[in-house]
Amino acid sequence: MKNRLKYIFLALVLLTSACSDSFLDETPYGEIAPENMTDPENVEGAIIAAYSVLNGQIDGASNAYNSPASNWSFGDVMSDDAYKGGGGTGDQNQIHLMEIFNINPTIIDVERKWAALYEGVKRVNVAIQLLNASEEFDAELKKVRRGELNFLRGHYYFELKKIYFQVPYIDESATLIEDYYVSNTEYSSEQLWEKIEQNFQTAYENLPMDQTDVGRPNKITAKAYLTKCYIFQEKWTEALAAANEVISSQKYELLPDFRDVFLPENDNSKEVIFAVQHTVNDGAPNNYNGGIGDRLAAPGGPYYSQYGFHRPSQNLINAYKTSANGLPVYDNVDVEDSDFIDPRLDHTVGRPGIPYLDLDVEYEASWARDLSTYGPFGPKKRIVSAKSSLQIQTWPYISALNYYIIRYADLLLWKAEALVELNQLEEARELVNQVRQRAHDSQYVMSLDNSAPAANYNIELYTNPWADLAQARKAVHMERRLELAMEGHRFFDLVRWGNAAEVMNKYIEAEKTKRSHLTNAYFQEGVNEYFPVPQKYIDVVGRDKVTQREGY
Repeated sequence: MKNRLKYIFLALVLLTSACSDSFLDETPYGEIAPENMTDPENVEGAIIAAYSVLNGQIDGASNAYNSPASNWSFGDVMSDDAYKGGGGTGDQNQIHLMEIFNINPTIIDVERKWAALYEGVKRVNVAIQLLNASEEFDAELKKVRRGELNFLRGHYYFELKKIYFQVPYIDESATLIEDYYVSNTEYSSEQLWEKIEQNFQTAYENLPMDQTDVGRPNKITAKAYLTKCYIFQEKWTEALAAANEVISSQKYELLPDFRDVFLPENDNSKEVIFAVQHTVNDGAPNNYNGGIGDRLAAPGGPYYSQYGFHRPSQNLINAYKTSANGLPVYDNVDVEDSDFIDPRLDHTVGRPGIPYLDLDVEYEASWARDLSTYGPFGPKKRIVSAKSSLQIQTWPYISALNYYIIRYADLLLWKAEALVELNQLEEARELVNQVRQRAHDSQYVMSLDNSAPAANYNIELYTNPWADLAQARKAVHMERRLELAMEGHRFFDLVRWGNAAEVMNKYIEAEKTKRSHLTNAYFQEGVNEYFPVPQKYIDVVGRDKVTQREGY
């Protein structure tokens, strides 16, 4: 049961001295006598505590939206896929500053994301210490749990690396709070990647092929995350081999219907390789075990609260335009009713005149909060039907839909990307076509009377060989955008592809003629690819140890 991974019943009485700084503070959940800390049930509690911060919630303040597991603000709003939304630029103004790349080290989201991820690291380290010290813990199970903890630590550090680039690395040898006051430049970028890889390699070596509890990683989950590590480092040969092992395991597959992937009743389906487990109505205070980091994304209208954040951009809408042969157009001209479009658009985005989920109503522009600033479109892909018992209709208006860190379509497109870079273009085309075939075969959004498709949907496969590497790369990159839009990945893809400045400044130049909140936006190459080290960390640890990223 996924609930099992959400209850926290252990106090992490870890460190020998206290600290008032939020990124090192521990949240007390109870007290356990020191002599009982290594009892197997208490060690298991420490392990569950290490899982529990995956959703970005590290205290009782319901502000995981500053550190969301989904990275909607870090990965989507900072990209060409989405606007901040909300009630104008002053509503969560710090995210507006992120959106226009006027970022500084005191922004609360910069601090809170760092805090949440290092809280995860710290809990993992303590759980490993307790696990190693426990003489009563079953030896075979101890190996599995060690694999899980290394996997979790690998995840937390992967997130830190992709967001902040140069970060402190602390393992289970840390026993005092001073052990967490370390330099962020002790290890080079390559050395940090090696340490992250080693966590997932250790996980791979220790984990079984199957786990009883959903939400716990298995051996192939670890290999999939290694694939992601290799992709981010452009280790194409290693990425291809790792992806092949995941595929050949036959543990995962594409669901037949694209929309079904994002129904909460399917959120541990065969397509989901690893996910943050969310639950509601489980007795947790304020349903904090739900998708608390995404609570601002409620789209408004007659069925939802009107937080109105995470709003799809016009540029994203235009990306789904297709030609008469069902392939992407790439012209960024605003979509009109007569245009052909990829059917995934209306599963991903709420558009005026298109039915919204199973609510038997059409989405209306009036649902969009601050329509004049952020336009008429709303999130849809990761919004749960208001008819579902898994969508909470009272504050904080969240759902039980898991956040998918890695799904199988993601892995297929990583493999396609590796194949392109290794000049195996035909094999890459076949993989992209697998993803497009599923979109082609999925149920289209239908009109309210179910008499016809709700729009002019047209998607086909790449039937002709790609002419060269440039065309292949363009196709694979576009497919990632279309398939994974609004899932928190786009900005990080642009950064690793090395074209973030080019894409974002071109986007800003065109988009600000439609959206005035982007008037002062500008992406500075060499600076805005990563976030600054939080000022609080520098203040506590000292400028003699911490090096701020150039440009901040």
